[in-house]
Amino acid sequence: MIWSRRLAAMRDVSTRRVDNVDLAIVRPLLSVWRTEIDDYMREHRLKFREDASNKNLAPMRNRIRNRIIPYLEKILGRNIRQNIWRTAVIVAEEEKWLENEVPGSRNLDLSVPKLRAMPTAIQRRAILKWLRAQNISEVGFDVVERVRLLADREAAFAKVNLPRDQHVRRRAGKIFIE
Repeated sequence: MIWSRRLAAMRDVSTRRVDNVDLAIVRPLLSVWRTEIDDYMREHRLKFREDASNKNLAPMRNRIRNRIIPYLEKILGRNIRQNIWRTAVIVAEEEKWLENEVPGSRNLDLSVPKLRAMPTAIQRRAILKWLRAQNISEVGFDVVERVRLLADREAAFAKVNLPRDQHVRRRAGKIFIE
C-alpha cells in the first residue's frame, strides 16, 4: 500500500505511464554502493557529474540520505545503510507479492461478506485497489482503515468521508461510493 510502498526500495526496473505510453525505467546501478562507483571512477580516471538535485534537501529522500542516516550512523557508531537497504528490498519484494495476491475490483461496490472473509492485510489492499479504480486520490491509511471498518459487524457508522466531497457508504451488504 502507499504506506508500505514508501518503505520499499526503488525497483531496478519499473514502469511509468506517461501520455498513454508505458515507459520502462531501468536503473542498472541501483544496487551498487556509491563508494564502489567512486572507486571505479577513480580507477578508470573518469569524470563524474552529480545531479544538483541530489543536494536539495527539500525532498524527504534527500534529507534522509544526507542528514538523518549520517546522524544515526554517528550516534550509533556503525554503518546502518546495508540494514536499511536490506529492509527496503524485503518490503519491496513483499509489496510486489501482496499486490499480486489481492483481488482487483473495478466494480462500483464491494461485497461486505467477501471483504469480511479476507485477512485484514488483504482487506486493506483490496480497499485501496478499489478506491484507486474509482479514481479516488489522496488515500492514506486512515481513509482505508475507516472504509475497512464499515465491514465490521459492530461498526456504529455506515459512512466515511473522502476527499472532494465524496463518501463511502455501507448498505445492504455492499460498500459503495456516492
